[in-house]
Amino acid sequence: MEEPATRESEMSLSDGPSDDEMPSTLPAEGSHSGSIRKGCDPFAQTQRSKLQHRRACINQQINKEMRMRAGAENLFRATTNNKVKETVALELSFVNSNLQLLKEELEELNSNMEVYQTDSEAINVPMIPLGLKETKEVDFTVSIQDFICEHYGEDSSLYDKEIKELMELRQAMRTPSRNQAGLELLMEYYNQLYYLDQRFFPQHRNLGVHFHWYDSLTGVPSCQRTLAFEKGSVLFNIGALYTQIGARQDRSVTAGIDQAVDAFQRAAGAFNYLKENFSNAPSLDMSGPSLCMLVRLMIAQVQECVFERVTLTTEDTHFTSQLRLAQEAARVSDVYMLVQQTMTQPLMKDYVPFSWASMVQVKSEYFRALSHYYAAVALCDHMLSAEEDEGDEEAEKAFLQFYVNVPPEQTLSQVLRDPEKRRKLGKAHLRRAVIRHEEAMRVHSLCKILRKMDILQDVLSLTHKRSLDKYSELDREDDFDETAEAPEIQSQTQQKPEITPINFSTVQVTDIFQRLGPLSVFCARARWGPVRVICLQRREGGLGLTLRGDSPVLVAGVVPGGCAAEAGLREGDYIVAVDGQDCKWAKHGEVVHMLKSCSDRGAELGVVTLHSHDTQQVERRAIMLSHGSDKENTRQRLLVGAKGQSSASLLNWNRKKKREGSGVTKRLGSTFSLSFGSIRDTEAMY
Repeated sequence: MEEPATRESEMSLSDGPSDDEMPSTLPAEGSHSGSIRKGCDPFAQTQRSKLQHRRACINQQINKEMRMRAGAENLFRATTNNKVKETVALELSFVNSNLQLLKEELEELNSNMEVYQTDSEAINVPMIPLGLKETKEVDFTVSIQDFICEHYGEDSSLYDKEIKELMELRQAMRTPSRNQAGLELLMEYYNQLYYLDQRFFPQHRNLGVHFHWYDSLTGVPSCQRTLAFEKGSVLFNIGALYTQIGARQDRSVTAGIDQAVDAFQRAAGAFNYLKENFSNAPSLDMSGPSLCMLVRLMIAQVQECVFERVTLTTEDTHFTSQLRLAQEAARVSDVYMLVQQTMTQPLMKDYVPFSWASMVQVKSEYFRALSHYYAAVALCDHMLSAEEDEGDEEAEKAFLQFYVNVPPEQTLSQVLRDPEKRRKLGKAHLRRAVIRHEEAMRVHSLCKILRKMDILQDVLSLTHKRSLDKYSELDREDDFDETAEAPEIQSQTQQKPEITPINFSTVQVTDIFQRLGPLSVFCARARWGPVRVICLQRREGGLGLTLRGDSPVLVAGVVPGGCAAEAGLREGDYIVAVDGQDCKWAKHGEVVHMLKSCSDRGAELGVVTLHSHDTQQVERRAIMLSHGSDKENTRQRLLVGAKGQSSASLLNWNRKKKREGSGVTKRLGSTFSLSFGSIRDTEAMY
């Protein structure tokens, strides 16, 4: 098994997130009700759950065998005893054989497409879904408790409920349901990781939590301590779940096709986002070439759905309608050919399941055959009238743009008007259709997994027979001329597939650990001194201090010689408690009311001061909070709209846009003051 990577080689985020990346939140003070979303019952005996359970078992076996292999290889290199070396070499051969068998078994499970297909009785070509990445359980308890005690200076036992809720949420997201609720569960956890990073993952220190995930296709385990690996793996599962939702739609009706198109486009968006924003992936399924292949595969499946919709909605059998179907089918064939080329690249060739590569090749041949079939139907079943009319002119224009290499216009025009020439050209198209169908069936027969898919066998057999019957219908006994080669059909589509960006703001979350205080101050990257208790005694001249802002309220000024100054209150302190009542999230007016309501014995304030050596970093966070203009912070301002939210990145964002903003932060002695927008409206002396 891989050892945890070093900081330099761990998975990281390579670019700023889009406007949809930051979680939408409700940061108001109050009790946190917890997630209402739950995962599937892991013991439910559905076909899909059995498949995932078997995949998890194989992943664990692969993990065990790889540990044994690593130990045997170390012993082989360390020993000088030839007899021991021979024994170890024999053991290694057994381990490698077991690993190969497990890999083949996992490949067969990953290629089990039928489990994810629709239950509809309609005959459709199956789609290719992805299985979810498996992960081990993670115990955050000790690490988070230690960090709360050490960094925040609070009693960690007060946060047992929050830690339990976080772990339950992670456990639930391991088994999401195959519907919108499952997607929302994954997105909720994904959004919570933003807050988890801000609260407990300092930039130059490791929390000590290890995240174990298994490769989706090979089952090879990977382990890293960086939260980016956790986040990237969850994002991969969001894309994988979209593929399963797309594959299960009933594509015999337009509504089902539209839902499948939407799901596959969103899957492409998830994989594309992962490709553009995450780097140094430890597993092949999240590497650049693999994600590029997955994006193209999703786009191809969208294009296939578009063809099915055109076929379903084309009620007439006019000449131009059949030409349009032929061009749509040619387009599907082209995009699958592009996917096939991507799958045969050096890194992908031995990684992609053989059944996937075979299915893609089958589809490329199958849809090319369909394009020639529809071309033949258009030529042989629909004749133009002798006298030209507007419809005939439109048909002729469409036919002149139908081929890649257009022959002289007179030739095509003559073919269009001559029934015999049309028959011969149609026969040539059918000949190519039959050849392509036979090639698709040959590739299908070479793959054991595809041979088990009855529905695919039915589709290929029916369409092949249909082309053969049509060819026999056109063939004549006195047809001694050699059949000409049909020209290549120009591919064209009515709807180009789109990569739909993933929108994380659709799932609103509340920071589980919001009781620690606003992220603008109480985060892992800010440092402050211990809480100081200040006892204020009211005098005739008042308390002698100026307060500013909300959540938390800032001491903007202290009157020299006044009550606050003598008690030890300093300019730049943040008030976190009044008379033992927590007020980190309190508004300006609420704190003022507490101070004015204090008895003659005075008030007891709990205050903290940010240290100067971290001032520059916190200043950047505050500027981004109020006025940041890069992608991440624009979304934070638009979606969160809360003064107490941090805009720092998850790990190593490379800022590509210059930050602009008119907000100016103020230095007060050796401390830092947050920018609060129109601050003077809430600044007052007491």
